[in-house]
Amino acid sequence: MPNLRLALCQIDPWVGDLVHNGEEVVRLARQAAAAGARLAAFPEMALTGYPVEDLALRDSFVEASRSALVALASRLAAEGLGELPVLVGYLGRSEHPSPALGRPAGAPQNCAAVLHRGRVATRFAKHHLPNYGVFDEHRYFVPGDQLPVLRLHGVDVALAICEDIWQDGGRVTAAREAGAGLLLVVNGSPYERDKDDVRLELVRRRAAEAGCPLAYVNMVGAQDELVFDGDSLVVAPGGEVLARAPQFEERLLVVDLDLPAATDAHPDGQRLSDGLRLVRTDLGGEPLPAPAVPAAAGTAPRLEDEAEIYAALVTGTRAYVRKNGFASVLIGLSGGIDSALVAAIAVDAVGAGNVHGVSMPSRYSSQHSRDDAADLAARTGLAFRTVPIAPMFDAYMASLGLTGLAEENLQSRLRGTLLMAVSNQEGHLVLAPGNKSELAVGYSTLYGDSVGAYGPIKDVYKSLVFRLARWRNEEAVRRGEVPPIPENTIVKPPSAELRPDQQDSDSLPDYDLLDTVLDLYVEGDRGRDAIVAAGFEAAVVDRIVRLVDTAEYKRRQYPPGPKISAKGFGRDRRLPVTNRWRRG
Repeated sequence: MPNLRLALCQIDPWVGDLVHNGEEVVRLARQAAAAGARLAAFPEMALTGYPVEDLALRDSFVEASRSALVALASRLAAEGLGELPVLVGYLGRSEHPSPALGRPAGAPQNCAAVLHRGRVATRFAKHHLPNYGVFDEHRYFVPGDQLPVLRLHGVDVALAICEDIWQDGGRVTAAREAGAGLLLVVNGSPYERDKDDVRLELVRRRAAEAGCPLAYVNMVGAQDELVFDGDSLVVAPGGEVLARAPQFEERLLVVDLDLPAATDAHPDGQRLSDGLRLVRTDLGGEPLPAPAVPAAAGTAPRLEDEAEIYAALVTGTRAYVRKNGFASVLIGLSGGIDSALVAAIAVDAVGAGNVHGVSMPSRYSSQHSRDDAADLAARTGLAFRTVPIAPMFDAYMASLGLTGLAEENLQSRLRGTLLMAVSNQEGHLVLAPGNKSELAVGYSTLYGDSVGAYGPIKDVYKSLVFRLARWRNEEAVRRGEVPPIPENTIVKPPSAELRPDQQDSDSLPDYDLLDTVLDLYVEGDRGRDAIVAAGFEAAVVDRIVRLVDTAEYKRRQYPPGPKISAKGFGRDRRLPVTNRWRRG
């Protein structure tokens, strides 16, 4: 059987930065060529970054992408890499109108192209367009109608883009009908908790359906709320994992594949499943034997649950800070568990020297919370200062005479104002410490603890916040390092400390109970009656549902944060703010 050495290039593209992304393609293509690869593949829309959202509707950006693709082909040849076919995703245009969709010729498409010998050897567009969860691709793109098959060194490689394998039929079935020896899929598949297991089972199933090995290359890094975990892999049609890249790391995964020899049983232009037209591109090259020294691809170990989630939060935070041009971050340190975990994430994301913490005690701040904030700073090495808000608070109270909730919220808003003032003065990006439980039920203060440009634990329920804090400390001990989060911060009852002896349990159900109901209502879309029928007390469910439904206006004004769940607030869950439906 002919052998094909394949390189899967797991990179972190930056949305809109065509020059940077092109440089990354050249850099990894050079490494792939040095490793003896005969074909290199990059992720979905690697040239433009992904997702581009409404940038796809700007003619200037589409044309810049198309021009950059042609220039990249020339650049690869000029760098001595022209003999290495490079598959790269980009933003393109349709050649023909789509009357059924009401779209003219020239409409945007999610495309990929093979670059070879200084030219664009073939192009194709994504066939299945996702339009659920975080995806809005029907808004932007028109689908492709081809099954592209690349012939090189005596083997046929069918090509596909991400959603093409998440939906039944389409290019997977067509690849089998065309007798492809390999199905190569480029992806921009966002991270969700446990998605690596789902992805593996999907790839195994599709490899069996295609009747050939399936190679899956995914991007890493993050874009706004979305985190990309890599996890590129190659699976045999029998389900064996032949190679697998690590999660959350840029990596070149090189693997040798013995593949069946190409045949001409199906003529070019033949119609296959879903009406896909077979389009062959022959790049030549003699069939190659298996190399004397096979590529050491390997299978990277999987991360445990807490380690995987924590890595996603760090990845999302690092990308948001760096890609938006900031060098440092600012956090209000209360001594509580949320700000402590956010601080640990920030230190791991951008380094302790780039993390600034501010303790802003009021008359209700306990001494142990002040001490815990200082202890956290000492443990992590972040820059720390204390700015009491009592003088500001007293000035407001003398003028307004506030009481009750208004008095409590004033303290939070003074802290938010102080953080933004320091941010403006010193150029730090403010991180908001709110967790998903609080955001769900509105247990936060607008323009107070919601202040910030990014919320690292926005999609993390409170019960998981505690587990992640414990895991991070345990991981530090395993590495022989100082645990970053003070033990007292983890074990003490959570409190906003906005009035004497206040605890979260005064206002909310126990977090384990709250989070269980929230998971059913938010992630599971279970209605009130279904949750009660599952065994939960009706009064508790009614209270939680009411709190969630009436807090939508607060969530709309909260900053973005890394998505780790199947249904994060924002892109996934879109409910009207003005809404009288109260039965879930």
